[in-house]
Amino acid sequence: MSDVGQEPAASRPEQSTRARVAEGLERRYRRERRFRLLGLAALLFGLGFLAVFFVTLIVTGHSAFLQTRILMDIELDADVIDPDGRRDPIALETANYQALIRDALTRRFPDVTERQDLRALYALLSPAADLEIRALVLDDPAVIGETRSLWLLADDDVDMLVKGYIDRGQPEGRRRLSDQQIRWVEALEAEGRVDLKLNRYFFMSGDSRDPELAGIWSATVGSFFMLLVTLALSFPLGVATAVYLEEFAPRNRWTDLIEVNINNLAAVPSIVFGLLGLALFINLFGLPRSAPLVGGLVLTLMTLPVIIIASRAALTAVPPSIREAALGVGASRMQVVMHHVLPLALPGMLTGTIIGMARALGESAPLLMIGMVAFIVDVPGSPLDPSTALPVQIFLWADSPERAFVERTSAAILVLLAFLVVMNGAAILLRKRFERRY
Repeated sequence: MSDVGQEPAASRPEQSTRARVAEGLERRYRRERRFRLLGLAALLFGLGFLAVFFVTLIVTGHSAFLQTRILMDIELDADVIDPDGRRDPIALETANYQALIRDALTRRFPDVTERQDLRALYALLSPAADLEIRALVLDDPAVIGETRSLWLLADDDVDMLVKGYIDRGQPEGRRRLSDQQIRWVEALEAEGRVDLKLNRYFFMSGDSRDPELAGIWSATVGSFFMLLVTLALSFPLGVATAVYLEEFAPRNRWTDLIEVNINNLAAVPSIVFGLLGLALFINLFGLPRSAPLVGGLVLTLMTLPVIIIASRAALTAVPPSIREAALGVGASRMQVVMHHVLPLALPGMLTGTIIGMARALGESAPLLMIGMVAFIVDVPGSPLDPSTALPVQIFLWADSPERAFVERTSAAILVLLAFLVVMNGAAILLRKRFERRY
């Protein structure tokens, strides 16, 4: 038979090789596309969970920034407030302002006469509603004898009802407010005497057994003092240690052992540092329990490894040519480090320090071990005063049974996250501000 029109036998293996190569390339491209899709799916999955977390916090906690108040016409009766008429500050401070509130409620609902019903009526307002009347009188005693319309703080159960967390259609036995109390609240709402206003107690007061009075200010001040102590100790110690290990320490087994231990300490659970602080600072040195000073010392031990590692990495990133050029013109080793290396490494050191401080701000386990879980109402005036911290305050509120503490827990978490975002933003700004080109 004729061979005309047939390919040469030598070209068939070459075509077969090209087909195999093309098929292999197509398989690799398919794998790459699948890998990219898997990576994108993992990213979207994580972002989805993060979005659900933030949305849940915002939906649950945004209402804590508002508090229900009831407008009452308070008759500042001189016979109750200052029967002697001397305007003595002690007498004005200890007057029975709750009687004025009860009189106002009785005038508004004159048909309520039974003792049990009166008790339920008086429970519509917070037990601390008289504090605002007292502050008004102490600020200006001339108001005694007048009738003032004041927005008084409602009870936490009324607050939950107004915010919609209590179903008004539920059977009476399944809610904390009776049908009669709900009718009284609805009557006040119909007259425009119930409104949601800024919850200044949340930002300006300390912890309280009454949810409507509980705030984060005491815990915020305690956290501030702790971070101040931590920053004052951890930054200079961490930077000095990193400079010595990276620039001056001889390379031997002892420095290797120190470096290994520093790296291991960075991974130690935080509660171990709490146990160390309890044994060392409280039991051995006798420092006051539940004080920001002790909390700052414990957090210093916890953040030091992080700052040392970040500072060493920043020093290592400085090119050797900088050191060689400075040494070449006659600078001493200390001058090279202080005038050339350290300024160039400072942005990385500051970034690592702020990240370590942000981690310290969110820690609660070591603080629980040194007694900062105590119920503290007063705002601390110094690092030696008893205090709590914002993460511990969140822990305490999360364990409270009242529904009103649930929204305050979420709101406090939002505030804590806002602080962390600000601190991380400060780290970025400082890095940009002090960054030098070389």
